[in-house]
Amino acid sequence: MRVVVGLGNPGRKYENTRHNAGFIFLDRFAALNSIKFSPSKFNYYRAEGSLNGNPFVLIKPSTYVNLSGNAVRDMMSEYTVAPEDILVVHDELNLPPGGYKIKLKGSDGGHNGIYSIIQTLENDNFPRIRIGIGNDFPPGAMADYVLSPFNRSENDTLAKVFDNCTVLANEFIASGVKGLLDANSKLSKQDQTQSINPGD
Repeated sequence: MRVVVGLGNPGRKYENTRHNAGFIFLDRFAALNSIKFSPSKFNYYRAEGSLNGNPFVLIKPSTYVNLSGNAVRDMMSEYTVAPEDILVVHDELNLPPGGYKIKLKGSDGGHNGIYSIIQTLENDNFPRIRIGIGNDFPPGAMADYVLSPFNRSENDTLAKVFDNCTVLANEFIASGVKGLLDANSKLSKQDQTQSINPGD
């Protein structure tokens, strides 16, 4: 069993905002696999599926981003998975729109959702896909920027990124971290915007 967690804020107000890149990807991935999210008794929505005989669960926390660790902790109490079998997909200010990176472990990099997960689990050994949203905002305007919607051009770019992220998630579900790395290596030969950061 492997789990893909997307980070974002719940509620219609935050749909299609930059901080919800993880949610947006999970919605797309669920649709591609003909599965739907439903509430759980815990702090998340889940969608269960199987890919070529490999079971997986998609998780969207029902808390705000900075409390994402609560949902991951609850999920781990319901499903028997190790941290390395949890792939977290989230937005990344330090990458331009259209870019993404894999990070296998390490620090939160300034992302409050990743910080919450690390602090709650007391473990940073979980892989991540960091989806670039850029940082084109004036000083003091970060919150407004990340909580504002993607524009049309960014949505077009994001769709292309999600195509690659779908390949990565598929291989992670099939073969774990090794599958994730192998898939990224193949994609890197086609598009030099990807890279691997094993950890800080």
